[in-house]
Amino acid sequence: MLKKVDSSQLKVGMYVQDLSCDWMTHPFMRNRFLLGSEDEIRKIVQAGIHDVVIDSAKGLDVQDAPTLEEAQLATERELTELASQPAPMLRVPLGEELARAAQIRHQASSLVRTVMADARLGKAIEIGQVQPVVQNITESILRNPGALVGLLRIKNKDDYTFLHSVSVCALLVAFCHSRGIAPETTRQAGLGGLLHDTGKALVPDTVLNKPAALTDEEFAVIRRHPQDGYEILRQSPEVNDIALDITLHHHERRDGSGYPHQLSGDQISELAQMAAIVDVYDAITADRCYHKGMSAAAALRKIYEWSKFHFNPQYAQEFMRCVGIYPVGTMVLLESGRLGVVVEPHESNLLAPKVNVFFHTRKNVYIKPETVDLARGVGFGGADKIVGHESPSKWNVDPMRFLSLA
Repeated sequence: MLKKVDSSQLKVGMYVQDLSCDWMTHPFMRNRFLLGSEDEIRKIVQAGIHDVVIDSAKGLDVQDAPTLEEAQLATERELTELASQPAPMLRVPLGEELARAAQIRHQASSLVRTVMADARLGKAIEIGQVQPVVQNITESILRNPGALVGLLRIKNKDDYTFLHSVSVCALLVAFCHSRGIAPETTRQAGLGGLLHDTGKALVPDTVLNKPAALTDEEFAVIRRHPQDGYEILRQSPEVNDIALDITLHHHERRDGSGYPHQLSGDQISELAQMAAIVDVYDAITADRCYHKGMSAAAALRKIYEWSKFHFNPQYAQEFMRCVGIYPVGTMVLLESGRLGVVVEPHESNLLAPKVNVFFHTRKNVYIKPETVDLARGVGFGGADKIVGHESPSKWNVDPMRFLSLA
């Protein structure tokens, strides 16, 4: 039986089924293993891992611990309550913004590639080239955040590093806007998001793209990138303190388990705490050479769970309202058996977005695409509901084709 336990309850002889943390947090070569020493338990605690899933059929049990299913149901109840709160309004329809967003995506990823190349060669970062791109991203997000953010969910292994930076920029701008942060501060946060991983330019490709778990030495190299990025960017006088702070502190955690300075609580600035949430969310939803990305909906549930320790719970909840429980671009399965892609959140119920349906799973055929408003009743284009998210690879379909029916 799978159970969720606190790391303080771990004992030698328990079987770890899931360390329940983001991919770059834990110091183990695998996610599933039998605890064989107190040193392994100490590593888990020191890594800031608080919740662990154990399999009592393969090792020692904790009698009063909730089952994994019970823990997940409790989380779902909390998320359902959260989903009833208002979502941000959109200014232009998704289809109207998609073409512009596609151009911005290409422009921004090319720019980050250039910035990384310059940093690797020891050249100063030309902020004059970066700021207009941040402005374009900001304007697209203000018109319709789902367009650019939805397109940025598609990354391949070769361009992950560059598109991840663009995604963090776009998501952080959307997050700032949804929280009512001043426009100039939002733009500077966007600059920090776009440049936050500049230090990875100094990480050897063999480490950065290693298709297996990192050794302790390689892990230490990766953990240097916030400090390296800070040192690179502060050579450019046009980079202000907000961008520098985000670059240096986006891996800090509220419980003090982060790096490079093990800051805790409000020692970490508001914007760096927001950037930490955005960075982890985008990282765990992407396919990498060493792991399969999880769905956006599953990632948001993880963010919510981890906010008990690693993130500001209020910021985590506000981020979920910003992107939606089912973000734009998420492929979902409806109660009717139809597959669809989310195209617009509902203004007051994040569990009932608008969905473009295009495939029937019970008949295993494509159907005439149509938009279904899950907030509406029978006879008004609705009368259906989401029963879960689906993997596009499972059905061998490309949901991005159906983001717009225009």
